[in-house]
Amino acid sequence: MKGEGKMMIKSKMKWVGLVGLVLSAFSLFVHFLLARFTEEGIADYQSSVTIFSWRPVFENPDFSKNSPSHKRLWGPVRRLESLHPDANPRGYYTADPRSESSGYVFVRIQGGFHEIRNSICDVVVISRLLNATLVIPEIQSTTRSKGISSQFKSFAYLYNEDNFMAALVKDVKVVKTLPQNLKDARKLKNIPSFRVPNSASPYFYLHHVLPVLNKHGVVELVVTDGGCLQAILPPHLDEYQRLRCRVAFHALRFRQEVQELATKMLHRLRAHGQPFIAFDPGLTRDALAYYGCAELFQDVHNELIQHKRAWMKKRGFAKGKLSVNSAKQRLNGSCPLMPEEVGILLRAYGYSWDTILYVSGGEVFGGQRTLTPLHAMFENIVDRTSLSAAWELNRIYGREVNLVDTKLRAPPSAVKEKNPEVWKNAGPRPRPLPPPPSRPKYPYNIEGWWGWVAESDNEPESTVMELRTNAHKLLWEAIDYLICVEADVFFPGFDRDGKGRPNFASLVMGHRLYQSAASKTFQPNRKEVVKLLEENREHLYQANHTWLTSIRSHLRRSLIDGVIRASRKSKPSSFLSHPVPECSCLRYDLTKRSPHSTGAPVEASLGITHHCPKWMDSEIKTKLKDKESEEDPDEDISSSSGLFFRNSGGNHESGGGELIKEESQLDDQEELDGAD
Repeated sequence: MKGEGKMMIKSKMKWVGLVGLVLSAFSLFVHFLLARFTEEGIADYQSSVTIFSWRPVFENPDFSKNSPSHKRLWGPVRRLESLHPDANPRGYYTADPRSESSGYVFVRIQGGFHEIRNSICDVVVISRLLNATLVIPEIQSTTRSKGISSQFKSFAYLYNEDNFMAALVKDVKVVKTLPQNLKDARKLKNIPSFRVPNSASPYFYLHHVLPVLNKHGVVELVVTDGGCLQAILPPHLDEYQRLRCRVAFHALRFRQEVQELATKMLHRLRAHGQPFIAFDPGLTRDALAYYGCAELFQDVHNELIQHKRAWMKKRGFAKGKLSVNSAKQRLNGSCPLMPEEVGILLRAYGYSWDTILYVSGGEVFGGQRTLTPLHAMFENIVDRTSLSAAWELNRIYGREVNLVDTKLRAPPSAVKEKNPEVWKNAGPRPRPLPPPPSRPKYPYNIEGWWGWVAESDNEPESTVMELRTNAHKLLWEAIDYLICVEADVFFPGFDRDGKGRPNFASLVMGHRLYQSAASKTFQPNRKEVVKLLEENREHLYQANHTWLTSIRSHLRRSLIDGVIRASRKSKPSSFLSHPVPECSCLRYDLTKRSPHSTGAPVEASLGITHHCPKWMDSEIKTKLKDKESEEDPDEDISSSSGLFFRNSGGNHESGGGELIKEESQLDDQEELDGAD
């Protein structure tokens, strides 16, 4: 009986254990299901209530949008309000995408974010010019060999393929892949290939590429210099310029995950009802090396820039001497404005310490140490890492193979050098001691982006992890691009890349000029700005009335002068950096300009004569009436002009606000009367 009782107890315990295991398994299953199907809802909830690592601090959260200060700092540029986007065809196309194609154009694109964007627009125009079928371009930086997720193909890693094809259905025939027979021929390298220069002319394609295309039915273009068609085309090809605009500003949409994350970050930026400034430092190693700005940095950063410049000189990319006087380059306006200098300019213009400042850029050379002075001037500085969670960024990368080696490796043992035979057989003692053994080199001393500098004169080849990071940078810059385009104010630290051509910031300024020309986009003349900064170098943080007036006057003029200057300097290298007048129109008659506006019409300087369609003129009368009814301001904006006389605690130094009160009122009056 006792044995049977024990057996019964054991049997019951087994059943209880089994039921417990089943319930545990069921609980885990339900948990995973809930986690899977509620991820989106949780993400939406977090986007509205979570501030992540950013906790903004505002001095005056109820800053009125109708105040003169707000209009001066954040309002539209009045002299550009008549410009509106118009990239629709205005004439007859010489080719029809529905007619018989000349063949297939397959493109491989190399380069960074802005180079890829320029190149895609160019190859679409070339396909139209040749009446060819375009195969969706292959972006070399996002191929699977670079360690990225296998979920995405080359083009689809960054852009939305379906939107690209649908938006261009009336312009160019686009297919996702080559036919199988041409795929096989390409693998065997049996299709003709052209490595095209940055500014190839239409003549080159019509007289060199087209005959080969007609003969073989396919050509491969290798684009390495950030473009493959000259930026400025003859007047009779203006329709192709508008096609460039349709590609860049309508067809090239980032893939859904990137768009959604950028939208969430924009919502988080605007959650407190405050406008924000987007700042792109433009501090890349390539640009600093190309222009010889190494001496702006110290220690290992200087060495890295000099090494890159030597590499550029050896391959003919950079001209001049290896060692360049960086101070002279800076005075000439050839070097980027440092973040500290940009902070001083923004504070001098009137932006207070609690202004939200978004810092963009996949690379800020010098790291956080370079940005420290800017953090001291503005409390609410954010970037993509402080506006998003790690899992959100990981989600846009896709599922990636773990490349991190977590195994701890012992340091290499020092090799004991054997004494040479000559030393053993040397004369009588005392003899000189042999050299001591070399010190062991630990991995943490030589690993990292800087470790090779002290070990070798040759930069090591990129690892798979570094190639993956470069692909991630494209996604980071895509997010930054969307935020910078939508920002209330944009300020570029530099507008050139490592080849002397327009960079990421230039593309942002071109997109803003096309989409919303009147939005505030500062484009200061660096040569003049550096001169003004040097004049007051010893008292930058205790600036006087005259100096502040000069800074504000220059920044205000740069809103217009910078646009006109870009038409001469940036457009010849990159059409997307200045897509006017080809892609813009005038929304109302220039004779109806405000009687208070001063200066020559900016439309004439930009060559814009085309008037917008009538359907775009529905709101103009209302806007004109609103402007005429505005009262002249008489405002004390010492709070926005205190600048260097005001700290984050809200205290003024003696007389600071009163010193520049009158000048601030004049600035506000000019802005509201149409000085812009």
